[in-house]
Amino acid sequence: MSGYIQEDIDPEELRHRTDTARALADRVRDLVSATVVTDVDDAAIDDAQRHIEAATAILSARRLPWSFGVRFNSDSTKRAWGNAVVGERNPLAPPVELVHETDCSWAEFALGPQYEGPAGLVHGGVIAMILDQVLGSAAEHAGSPGMTGTLTIRYVRGTPLGEVRVQASLDRVEGVKSIVTGTLSTADGVCAEAEGIFILPKWARGRVSEQLRKSVGEG
Repeated sequence: MSGYIQEDIDPEELRHRTDTARALADRVRDLVSATVVTDVDDAAIDDAQRHIEAATAILSARRLPWSFGVRFNSDSTKRAWGNAVVGERNPLAPPVELVHETDCSWAEFALGPQYEGPAGLVHGGVIAMILDQVLGSAAEHAGSPGMTGTLTIRYVRGTPLGEVRVQASLDRVEGVKSIVTGTLSTADGVCAEAEGIFILPKWARGRVSEQLRKSVGEG
């Protein structure tokens, strides 16, 4: 499938590239947040714009032809650095750094002023985007990956900007469908509940079946 690129990189070089990508994106995340809440005068804004334009020109000197896509080593090490939720290179991503355990996938992170919807609260669309990604990642980690078929969200209460926790678990598998449930919460309790149905696309079914056979010693 277009956009999935095998790109074997030495582990030490990969660590270097990861650190570099994350450091740059973190600075731009700081810039985005500061842009939302700045109260400086016009002269300071003009000065900042000149610096931003100069930085944009530097970064644009050599560019990928389109999106980053999903890149992976032959050992299946995956890099979705352009992803809007978990992308190391994407300053729009919080980013969400998932921890995968036996029975669930989870993450704790902060949502700043750039994610505001209602005053002081996280935008409901941002919550949906994050839950979509985390539920899908939980399905993949459980060995039942797929693309989002449906995503049902119940907003229990408003989510204040700041620290949140998200977690998800594979509930069951029905053929090529994986049903996953999850929540997004703060220290005060659950803010949103979600159920997603993830469907393994036709182009991936043979590959996943082969990987599963090998994992149980039948390949």
